[in-house]
Amino acid sequence: MSENLTPMMQQYQRIKREIPSDALLLFRLGDFYELFFDDAKLVSGLLGITLTQRNGTPMCGIPHHASESYIGRLLKAGRKVAICDQLEEAGAAKGIIKRDVTQIVTPGTIFADRYLKADVNNFLAAISAADRRFGLAFLDVTTGDFKLSELESSEALIGELQRLHPAEIVIPAENEEILSRINGHGWTISFYEPWTFEFETAYLTLKDHFKTQSLDGFGCQEMRLAVSAAGGALHYVVNHLRRSLAHVHRLHTYEPGHCMALDRVTHRNLDLTEHEPGVPRAHTLLGALDRTVTSMGARLMREWVTRPLRRAEEIRRRQQVIREFLDEADLLFNGREILKEVKDLERIMARLATGNGNARDLLGLKYSLQKLPAVRDCFGKMRSLLAAAEHAKIGIFDDLAGLLECAIHDEAPLALKEGGLIKDGYCAELDELRAAARSGKEWIAQLQQREIQRTGISSLKIRFTSVFGYFIEVTKSNLSKVPPDYHRKQTIATGERFITPELKEMEAKILGSEERMIKLEYDLFLQIRDRVMKHSAAIQETASAIAVFDALAGLAAIARERSYACPEINEEGAIEIVEGRHPVLEQVMEADPGVAARGGFVPNDVRLGGDHQIMIITGPNMAGKSTYIRQVALLVLMAQIGSWIPARKAAIGLVDRIFTRVGANDDLARGQSTFMVEMNETANILNNATQDSLIILDEIGRGTSTYDGISIAWAVVEHLHDRIKAKTLFATHYHELTQMARRLPRIRNCNVAVREWNDQIIFLRKIVDGSTDRSYGIQVGRLAGLPREVIDRAKEILNKLESSDTEADWNDGAKEGPADRRIHKRKIKPDLQMTLFGKPQEVKG
Repeated sequence: MSENLTPMMQQYQRIKREIPSDALLLFRLGDFYELFFDDAKLVSGLLGITLTQRNGTPMCGIPHHASESYIGRLLKAGRKVAICDQLEEAGAAKGIIKRDVTQIVTPGTIFADRYLKADVNNFLAAISAADRRFGLAFLDVTTGDFKLSELESSEALIGELQRLHPAEIVIPAENEEILSRINGHGWTISFYEPWTFEFETAYLTLKDHFKTQSLDGFGCQEMRLAVSAAGGALHYVVNHLRRSLAHVHRLHTYEPGHCMALDRVTHRNLDLTEHEPGVPRAHTLLGALDRTVTSMGARLMREWVTRPLRRAEEIRRRQQVIREFLDEADLLFNGREILKEVKDLERIMARLATGNGNARDLLGLKYSLQKLPAVRDCFGKMRSLLAAAEHAKIGIFDDLAGLLECAIHDEAPLALKEGGLIKDGYCAELDELRAAARSGKEWIAQLQQREIQRTGISSLKIRFTSVFGYFIEVTKSNLSKVPPDYHRKQTIATGERFITPELKEMEAKILGSEERMIKLEYDLFLQIRDRVMKHSAAIQETASAIAVFDALAGLAAIARERSYACPEINEEGAIEIVEGRHPVLEQVMEADPGVAARGGFVPNDVRLGGDHQIMIITGPNMAGKSTYIRQVALLVLMAQIGSWIPARKAAIGLVDRIFTRVGANDDLARGQSTFMVEMNETANILNNATQDSLIILDEIGRGTSTYDGISIAWAVVEHLHDRIKAKTLFATHYHELTQMARRLPRIRNCNVAVREWNDQIIFLRKIVDGSTDRSYGIQVGRLAGLPREVIDRAKEILNKLESSDTEADWNDGAKEGPADRRIHKRKIKPDLQMTLFGKPQEVKG
């Protein structure tokens, strides 16, 4: 078949064979990237562009100048894209133009700013597995972040992946153990050669990249699974995708056990970040806390929110920095003002290292480096241990900043091969070429004036196009005045274009100077970029320290703005919060003038731990039960971030995990009903919670019949009390559960106070001791706007039901013995059934 193909199509077929089989090949032809055969059919459908044919070959194309937009859409669809560029100019080629793949882009290795969020990492994850344990590595090529860990279960693996939200996951091909664990979550999965994940190969891959004799310095020498994943990731990006990772200087080892575990359900129920669809950023904990002023600090803040600490000393170190900022108002204000001037050093260095950077990146780097002395001076005044350690990482790069100031033009364009990158005075050879080009253009202008005088053609113009070069343009009405030494070059609608030997000679000089000038400028840019990259590791270290100062200054700013208190951190387990407030809802309410006018957020206390292990909270819908239990979880989480919290004072006992079971959700894609999802989430809690966990439960058992639901809820509370002993907040409408406090010593009943007036209820939003036996559902229905006749009929039915029932069944049932023996399945009496459900009859007197 190749014998029937043109030389260009043979070139295409050769390159196609050399790239990954699952990559789409964008083949540069002039001003377009063309796709052929099956690639063309697929892309035509994905992008909605016209599919054509040439000699029976399906093809479609995208404009080169707009390719970034199209490539981004393909990456968003989870595709790999191989970009094949022309390596020489068409005019300089002898025979077919040389072409080759310059880079392969995947969802996890994209650099285009329009598809990246400044405050979100774009992670590529890699996984290895053995004996039901997993190694995990994740790499952000846009920042140089590279971390690895080992996980003891598939549940822990899924939890980390859900926290990281990787854009792409790489696993060994044909590894069913891994694929079965991660499939079905909507992640983009790429398969790679299994031998690259073997420990010995991966170990050598990492050693060669970091140029070390061992991995001891990274703390992962004995972590075989983690090393396998990290080596596989590195090999995939460098060898498979042909991407440079020269900017990846650091490999961080972390232990998941050092941080609080937060699964996807908890992440969603607490609205930690805006990853869940339909959740505005302002309605998330991250949105409420993030006051950072740099992109680096914003990414770190996001990581802190999703990975709270478990070590008291680390938390206290962050608290000390925040206290220093609050004690020195000028330090906080000046520090944040200086940091605003620092650009995204991590992504600038990554773009430059991978060949995606331009002169404007060098300008951004220059402006940032010029601010570093002020940054060092400002934060050098701080005395806390963490601040001193981070301050020591901030470098001074005066020589490099000076080089960029002298070399890079302040108005440099985005394009690298159109000139205008380098300042006058930096390179004598470049200055000479520019002078020659300027003098040549002055000569052209003078020639135009001479020719006008010589020919008497006042409208004569000397013009230039990239296709035809320089030419003399004469309108039709003046063609009779054209001298004999003019040679016709082109006829146009309005006249003729001519060339003279003199003009042709000068054109060669001018264009030759400009071509050499542009090439020299590009060569100088590459030299300057190489000098910058020699400082890459130190600049990244500086960026890391700036992120820490920015994140902690942001936490200090929110604490100052909203009068937060510093929680006392203890390892004894007790949680006591005085006048705590919901960190997100408080701000959302204040932003709504209508809500704010009705009064501010009502604070509440909480005491958990010891003989207050479980709080059973009753009260009507809309009264604030769910808000309260979420609030407690968020305040504990904030405290373990190191943040101060919205409360008058607090003592927080460290928790290992926060579990949540809130709301009604189904999973239709997996064939699971609302109740099955509820039971799955409850089972996860009971199987994984420990005595050091914090659990919030909202309406366990509501997805099934009343008696089944009460039975399950009762048994769950017993299990938490007797077996797990975790601190628990249990909001419920099953008032029968309040009876459990009579015999289980660590259960405390609370309710949300309401006030009744003329059959209306007023929510006081205050948690008080004791239980309630009313849910006020009908009154809430009235507030929601149910028709009056429905409300009246509901009240009538409720009165009849209540009059037929007594509490004796429950008091009799709450004895020692299995839960199912305590729950009496009371039935509606036949005469009451007729009253409730029989047809209304006309009463005749």
